[in-house]
Amino acid sequence: MPEQQIFNILTLNAISPHGLNRFATDRYRVGHDIAEPDAILVRSHNMHHSDIPQSVKAIGRAGAGTNNIPLQTMNIRGVPVFNTPGANANAVKELVLASLFLAARNLVPALQFVDSLQGDDEAMNKQAEENKKRFSGIELPGRTLGVIGLGEIGRLVANSAIKLGMKVIGFDPKITVESAWSLSAEVKKANSLEDLLRHSEFISMHVPLLESTLHMINAQTIQLMKNHVILLNFSRGAIIDEDALLQAIASNKIKTYVSDFPSQKLQHQKNIIALPHLGASTAEAEDNCAVMVADQLIDFLENGNITNAVNFPDTRMEREAPYRVAVANANVPNILGQISTSMAKAGLNIHNMINKSRGEMAYTLVDTDSPVPQHVLNEIATITGVLMARYLPYPI
Repeated sequence: MPEQQIFNILTLNAISPHGLNRFATDRYRVGHDIAEPDAILVRSHNMHHSDIPQSVKAIGRAGAGTNNIPLQTMNIRGVPVFNTPGANANAVKELVLASLFLAARNLVPALQFVDSLQGDDEAMNKQAEENKKRFSGIELPGRTLGVIGLGEIGRLVANSAIKLGMKVIGFDPKITVESAWSLSAEVKKANSLEDLLRHSEFISMHVPLLESTLHMINAQTIQLMKNHVILLNFSRGAIIDEDALLQAIASNKIKTYVSDFPSQKLQHQKNIIALPHLGASTAEAEDNCAVMVADQLIDFLENGNITNAVNFPDTRMEREAPYRVAVANANVPNILGQISTSMAKAGLNIHNMINKSRGEMAYTLVDTDSPVPQHVLNEIATITGVLMARYLPYPI
């Protein structure tokens, strides 16, 4: 049997030990100073201007967003980029719920007022009694929350709001069957974004930043909202047109805006609560993300399986034979046939095969009953459209 291969993992941020401990010390070298890594583990580090070594076969993001990773470059090189959807969902959900209360009860301006009080206890109490009506709020039961985006976080927020006694409207044109099953039956479906905006007193954003969602909340969509709406943004800052937001705040169309993404334009503005990107900043979320992404990288490096890659199709095949070839390629015709032909010419019997595609990318796993000669792997690598070919004999 082939010798056990050692994999090198480069860390670009501090990663929870709960995740790093998943890498067996006799099979993996993990550190921040690895010269020729097989994979990179990252959280928030901006990789767009990094020189990513050609040895890299995968990138694992311990979190959901991958805006800090050059996806197009990785596509060209046939490198899957993994993330951890849902691993930090509870942490974000709890912060959204906290923000609902912050905004509904005017807690931030109330805290700022108390911090400004002067005098002895008697004087402070007198000022507090005289001014507390300025911070009178509203209660959540019976109020309508609109949730835009019903992925893992959006569903948790919607279900929790129902338990708080709120009415909930949800909008997500791309909701999966699995997501729909885990959503409370009491969540009403909005027929359109416009429908949701017109009927919501609170609005919570949970969509990825795409070309289609850039400035989703703008002057036109704001005009559809109820007066004095409370808007929560735990997606990305650019989901909101900040100029339109400030105009809406000034006119009291939007009563309060709570965001996890501070910006210079919104700093020191009245009725805006900006948090320092705290959504996933809990010990539990960091542990969950690290464990999830580590397991995904291990399964990919050792078995070629792909789970939760943002740029490749999920592809899993149980090992039934000891010799495996993994091929990443552009999604064009006849590559699968050429791979099979190369193996047949070498007298290799294909025991099992799986091929999946996603947009422009495709991925193939092939198990054979005998070792794959290097010249066959080289021939597969030269097929037009093939981006990466790896040989994964078992055990690694």
